[in-house]
Amino acid sequence: MRRVIVVGAGVVGLTCAVRLLEAGHRVDVVARDLPLETTSAVAAALWYPYRAAPRERVTTWGATTYEVLAGLAGDPRTGVRVLTGTELLREHAPDPWWRSAVPTLERETSLPPGYADGWTFASPVVDMPVHLRWLASRVEELGGTLTRMNLSALPDDGSLVVNATGLGARHFGADPSVQPVRGQVVVVEQVGLDRWTLDGAGLTYVVPRTHEVVLGGTDVEGEWSRTPDPAVAEQVLHRAVALVPELEGARVLRHKVGLRPARPEVRLERVGDVVHCYGHGGAGVTLSWGCAGDVVGLVDG
Repeated sequence: MRRVIVVGAGVVGLTCAVRLLEAGHRVDVVARDLPLETTSAVAAALWYPYRAAPRERVTTWGATTYEVLAGLAGDPRTGVRVLTGTELLREHAPDPWWRSAVPTLERETSLPPGYADGWTFASPVVDMPVHLRWLASRVEELGGTLTRMNLSALPDDGSLVVNATGLGARHFGADPSVQPVRGQVVVVEQVGLDRWTLDGAGLTYVVPRTHEVVLGGTDVEGEWSRTPDPAVAEQVLHRAVALVPELEGARVLRHKVGLRPARPEVRLERVGDVVHCYGHGGAGVTLSWGCAGDVVGLVDG
């Protein structure tokens, strides 16, 4: 087995590293930003194929990831739980295009005022700081390394390289089609919620973790600022309370901004000694294990 260098320490890079190590490869992860400094750490991380294409491959990757995450939910160290929730729609709609990726999905008949349709299903919810720490520990347990390194280019030392640099692929993949999509969230105290809720039209979501609740969100293309906007935070909080009134008066714990690495389609292919795996948009967690499996196949192939 040749040495594999994974560039990028977000959820995609770490998951690829774990799968490669499990397959018997020698793996070193290098990244400018350590796991808790990445966009992945900001994600509300509800399993949901958001801003990712092509649909057929995304559905396959998503189904694999759903199965893996559901299996991890039995171990609290992973930060994964499977929670039931509802996506609410302002208009009637056919089943979602990713329907086959989830075991069950039922039409919701008890709808709040203003909503015409919706569906309820169980979905993995991932507490990302916990999950990223667990992934990093798995890399170490399996004999891999994780090193902060500010590279100017992808390694070219004869190793196989996995390019999981997210937005950094604009540089490392010479790919200007990768664009930031700014997402701002408000994290509040847990007020007893055990269901997630999503407004499919208004980009409003309420995702409960064990000790806190993540409220979102925004979707601003081409915006690079990571500084939370107080006015936007007020809007997010207002929309979330309107969606889930139990949040009224919840104490705000912090504000976060993440830049989703969007691309017209996920790039997952091998070019010479480089396997490119980036452009997951708002679905890095949702596609992580499925894409990692394909990365192993490309490395071995």
